[in-house]
Amino acid sequence: MRVSMQNCPWLQYVLTLAAVVFFSCEFRAAAEDREQEFPVGKWVSLFNGKDLDGWIPKIRYSKLGENYADTFRVADGLLQVRYDPQHYAKFEERFGHLHYQRPFSHYRLRVEYRFVGEQCPGGPGWAYRNSGIMLHGEPPEGMAVDQDFPVSIEAQLLGGNGTDPRPTANLCTPGTNVVMNGKLFLPHCISSKSKTYHGDQWVTVEIEVRGSKVIRHIVEGEVVLEYTEPQLDPRDPHAKELAEKQGGLLLEGGYISLQSESHPIDFRRVEIMVLEP
Repeated sequence: MRVSMQNCPWLQYVLTLAAVVFFSCEFRAAAEDREQEFPVGKWVSLFNGKDLDGWIPKIRYSKLGENYADTFRVADGLLQVRYDPQHYAKFEERFGHLHYQRPFSHYRLRVEYRFVGEQCPGGPGWAYRNSGIMLHGEPPEGMAVDQDFPVSIEAQLLGGNGTDPRPTANLCTPGTNVVMNGKLFLPHCISSKSKTYHGDQWVTVEIEVRGSKVIRHIVEGEVVLEYTEPQLDPRDPHAKELAEKQGGLLLEGGYISLQSESHPIDFRRVEIMVLEP
């Protein structure tokens, strides 16, 4: 005999309850897997030194996952950003971002980087020895093919030009704002108080991120910049759309990505320590 759920509300209730229990168990199992992969309070490498496993490229004018001209690559155990002349005769604003595959909210991120070589022809003047770490970024699958930067908070990495002061671990805000000294900070960028690193030496930068509460930029063990309440900027049309989708401006978490902005750069360490909320 066929039993209709419409005629048997108890059966519908039992099946719904079973589905809830099943998906709750699935979610708990997934959460436990994530906890095992990223134990609280311990450093875990996001870069295995062999390939780009776990990372997703999004380069302007290319589809998500398409690593145009092998811009992001691994060689000699280093995660490298390169611009081969046969493909990059001119940079043509092909800004790129290498996104880690899952978002984070409360964590410390540690990278060791160095700028090398010459800037790609046609790269913007401001992008000389310039790259960045994007924090609280939007999901990469939501980026348009011609979108230059993800809506995010950027810890800007700068190298010296041999003459002028150029601090590193600065703040830039593509589609976002932050609060500094109790006031909403609207300019696009602000410099940190770090020293300038001329040459090709390795520099260690850490970022402490605690949801929307506070973000700290740390260079060689010294806090050089601090701000609170990272949030979407309603003046930016795309950021406004994201705010409407999430039901507010504050950014509690998001994706981490590494930039390609026309100057070659190496990363030899990219590590994360998940923190208790």
